[in-house]
Amino acid sequence: MDLSRDYTRLTPFADGQALAAGLAEAVAADLRAAIARNGKAALAVSGGSTPKRFFQQLRDKDLDWSKVTVTLVDERWVGEQSERSNAALVRQGLLQGPAAAARFLPLYRDLPEPEQALAEVEHDLDRQALPLDVAILGMGEDGHTASFFPGGDYLGRALDLSSGERVLPMHAEGAGEPRITLTLPVLAASGRLYLHVEGKKKADVLSTACSDEGARYPIHAVLTATNGAVETYWSP
Repeated sequence: MDLSRDYTRLTPFADGQALAAGLAEAVAADLRAAIARNGKAALAVSGGSTPKRFFQQLRDKDLDWSKVTVTLVDERWVGEQSERSNAALVRQGLLQGPAAAARFLPLYRDLPEPEQALAEVEHDLDRQALPLDVAILGMGEDGHTASFFPGGDYLGRALDLSSGERVLPMHAEGAGEPRITLTLPVLAASGRLYLHVEGKKKADVLSTACSDEGARYPIHAVLTATNGAVETYWSP
């Protein structure tokens, strides 16, 4: 994969299992360091199918999970009874074994629309999770990351580094359900920001995003805004 060092630092792995193990070890080290500094740590993870093996590796790591708050980078506006719920995925995949001692802060609230929950979610994030010590992003084949979807109705605001907004709703053709997402300023302020990418198609998208022609992809905005600080973990 041809990635400019000006955009991201690439760590390649032979396969997804090796990537999951390597990423889990790195994140666990970050969380231990945050706990040593501050007595606590905050981690934001992404949903979807890609992080499942990573969750299984991370949940058994030797760290004081009782001092860790776990939240989500973004969420579909569905309850945890839905198979589409990122919160349900995190509870089932990550918050097991030693990691069950962590505090979990979901983004979904039992309200009809994400717009109605923004104030409550921002308040909870400010009180329990921000600033993030570690955030882990995924990426779709359309170049979206978090819920920064091409054509999203709040995309410009979500990517505005001068905005004081921490969470925003997102409606987009490629998103399916309405979404709620952390904004770019929150992600860019993370102590460590990872991008977890698997597969050749996504590698091709990311290579394009790391070029002058990549501005059409929302991930390009994240990479440029963070001045090469994103750690990309990739496997075929």
